[in-house]
Amino acid sequence: MNPKMIKTILAELKQGTTSVDAAYEALKELPFTDIGHTKIDNHREIRNGFPEVIYGEHKTSGQVLDIFTAMMQRKSNILATRVKEDAAAIIKKTFPETEYNPTAKTLFYLHEPVTCPKKPIAVVTAGTSDFYVAEEAKVTAEALGNNVTLFSDVGVAGIHRLFAVLEEIRAANVVIVVAGMEGALASVVAGLVDVPVIAVPTSVGYGASFGGISALLGMLTSCANGVTVVNIDNGFGAAVAASRINRLNVDVA
Repeated sequence: MNPKMIKTILAELKQGTTSVDAAYEALKELPFTDIGHTKIDNHREIRNGFPEVIYGEHKTSGQVLDIFTAMMQRKSNILATRVKEDAAAIIKKTFPETEYNPTAKTLFYLHEPVTCPKKPIAVVTAGTSDFYVAEEAKVTAEALGNNVTLFSDVGVAGIHRLFAVLEEIRAANVVIVVAGMEGALASVVAGLVDVPVIAVPTSVGYGASFGGISALLGMLTSCANGVTVVNIDNGFGAAVAASRINRLNVDVA
């Protein structure tokens, strides 16, 4: 249940247009809904500004559908990450208006538009191979109500590509940099912009990249100021952090 629905129920109770029993029935499933295999946190949106997000990896198609169905009843926006195509097909068959992004492996159902901050979030990728993580960040940030601009394949191996879009990147209020290999792009970008930079190491790279650990360590030891680092391949986490920063720093439209 979203905050708007709760306020409506309380207002109706105050005005006498609903009974105490009816209000109780509407609110009784707070703070969570127990569907057996999962306890859905119905207070998450009240505390954090967005409903609980479904982490689809390692969940069965049936579990994802159960959670999605239960959340539909709360009339909140629904985002699921790391959802495989077979599970996505089942969700879309049941709820056709759900949007599936096969690159990001995200499902999103929009119940109610979210007011966007005026300035965008920039998502910058070092290479095309990092695109799947960048797409997860982009979809998540958009689901949280942000305008997002994506700049792909502008890594340090051909740094002139970055300079070609630098002024556009500088127009953003927060920059998410997604890079594998040695992860150098985050340091380069942070040295060229005056806004927060959130670095996302990816598991892209040959053997000595150790599945993203080299990029992670490179980003953590960046000599550029203002770099914050999230976990390997965690486009979702970067987008949530960027969204909170964006809402703190700018007025909404």
